Amino acid sequence: MKKAGLMVFVAVFMLMACHKKEAAAPVVPVVSAVKVIQQDLPWNIEYPAQVAGSLEIQIRAQVGGILKERLYNEGEYVEEGTLLFQIDDSEYKVALEKAQGSLAQAQAEEKRTKRTFNRMKTLRASNAVSQQDYDNALSAYETAQANVKVAQAAVEGAEINLGYTKVTAPISGIAGEAAQSVGSLISPAGETGYLTNMVQIDPLYVKFSMPGSQFNRLAQGFASGQIAFGNADPSKKISTEEYRKKSAEEASVYIEAVLPNGEIYPQRGKIIFFDSGENAQTSSIAMKAEFANPTNSRLLMPGQFVRVHLVGATYKEAILIPSSAVLHTTNELLVYVVDANGAIESRPITGELQEDMYIVTSGLKNGETVVSEGLSRVHAGQQVKADIQPFEVKKQQERTSPLADEEKMDQLETAIEESEVPDAQSLPQAPAAAN
Repeated sequence: MKKAGLMVFVAVFMLMACHKKEAAAPVVPVVSAVKVIQQDLPWNIEYPAQVAGSLEIQIRAQVGGILKERLYNEGEYVEEGTLLFQIDDSEYKVALEKAQGSLAQAQAEEKRTKRTFNRMKTLRASNAVSQQDYDNALSAYETAQANVKVAQAAVEGAEINLGYTKVTAPISGIAGEAAQSVGSLISPAGETGYLTNMVQIDPLYVKFSMPGSQFNRLAQGFASGQIAFGNADPSKKISTEEYRKKSAEEASVYIEAVLPNGEIYPQRGKIIFFDSGENAQTSSIAMKAEFANPTNSRLLMPGQFVRVHLVGATYKEAILIPSSAVLHTTNELLVYVVDANGAIESRPITGELQEDMYIVTSGLKNGETVVSEGLSRVHAGQQVKADIQPFEVKKQQERTSPLADEEKMDQLETAIEESEVPDAQSLPQAPAAAN
């Protein structure tokens, strides 16, 4: 009995020992992971931007008087030289006639003194008159000549003032709302001298800012050859002046304007300005792109907010990982790298976010495995089993140009213009006198 009891005890002891060994065996968790990839990647970062006219000017009266007529429709496109306003020119016509009369008197006096001087010159040659008489005749003739010049200047001034009563468009563009009503007394020196404004919309400017870090990245990447512009050889640099001479179609780097509906403005833009320094408050570089608008379309309007793309810059052989694989800490970016034995290594990286990916500039190499999900549930030194998930760069969707929308807008503008009663204003004319 004692021997049987001992055998039972040994069996139970061994069973308990095996159970403890099984309980102590760690369970290796499965984590989602991706392989680091390396390939060329277009610079595809959007920037908020605002449209502006290439010229925005105020139209002001240069002479005073009663505003007699407005001869354009507010908000319409007008050509350079188009008559916009007519100021009452009655007094300026009178002033011109008066100046012309004074000129005629001065010219008549010049002729009289010239004849007198010629006679005195002949008589003086034979000593028939004194030197004093000759000098007086010469002075009178020279004074008459000077008076003619003064009178001619007065006529020219009167003609200029009369011309100023016709206020014409100094540029081709959109004429704004009239600031003064017909019948108002206009004074060029006061607030009433402002009549309207005009905006030139061909070309258009689109202003935006690029973060200083990205601008430096572009410059340094191009210098090192890591970033290429178009099909250009990075070793062959192009000056700013040479770039500006290129059309947007020829330039290796250009700007796309993204309309509010997500479509691309049909014309390409070229960068014509970037600031000489970084804005200390926003840590960004102010930039400006020029867009042709040959049909004077209003798909882009001054003051409108749009988005822009820099097209033509490409990261060469960029190291890429999904943004979900990056852990943001207070001081750095971390990734969890899974080695060949399934051990996790916490590794700091540097990189730049583009859409849903990080372009890694240091810390990773092609083909390494990184944890892509559940970063808060793993830690350095942990043993895991990597479940490799597919990861590839998404192809950019082809954007369309809104040519059809442009045609529809032109039709709409034409229909509006035809349906509106012309709103050009003028003072009522006095009735013709009865015979």
